[in-house]
Amino acid sequence: MESPELQVSLQMPIMNNGTGNSVGNSADALPKAENKVKAAKLKLIALSLAFLIPAAVIVANAGDDEIQERRITVYDGGGIAKLAERYLGVPYKPGGHSPAGFDCSGLTSFVYDEAGYSIPRSASAQYSALRPVRVPEVGDLVFFRTMGNSVSHVGIYIGNYKFIHAPSSGKTVSIADMRIQYWKSSYAGARTIFQKIDESVFQ
Repeated sequence: MESPELQVSLQMPIMNNGTGNSVGNSADALPKAENKVKAAKLKLIALSLAFLIPAAVIVANAGDDEIQERRITVYDGGGIAKLAERYLGVPYKPGGHSPAGFDCSGLTSFVYDEAGYSIPRSASAQYSALRPVRVPEVGDLVFFRTMGNSVSHVGIYIGNYKFIHAPSSGKTVSIADMRIQYWKSSYAGARTIFQKIDESVFQ
């Protein structure tokens, strides 16, 4: 027959360390391993989100007044065109500068602002401020003289002689073809927000 002391030791083979955790229990390593795996998974998720979230700006501890200065542009010409396509069908609104309604330069300045670029508000000011290009590329602005000699209309070039613009009262943001006689005869030129590459650097 077993002694009382032996019975006690068999019933309580592991002492408690006062924290609720068993001392000398090999299973103690399992939660630690699981925590390491969970931590590694969280790091992978964080890295994935950093690359997958399509943010146009990165702001770190910035107030509203600082956001414009700390903006990092992530849109090229193709991205600008894609942004413009979102607003197809939005009604024309004189002086409009939001998805509730656009005029021609309100559309271009709004889309460019979304893409991370600050440009003037009016068509004539945009024409004067941006760099002239002989042949527009996707995302560039194309300008027209629809009222006399002054630049009065602007659109976003999307390739293949097409541009997106807010035409006039009663119409909606749409795609037009520069080869149509009306636009061909009133065409004033193209401008780009992008800087010309210094090719001498690569020579």
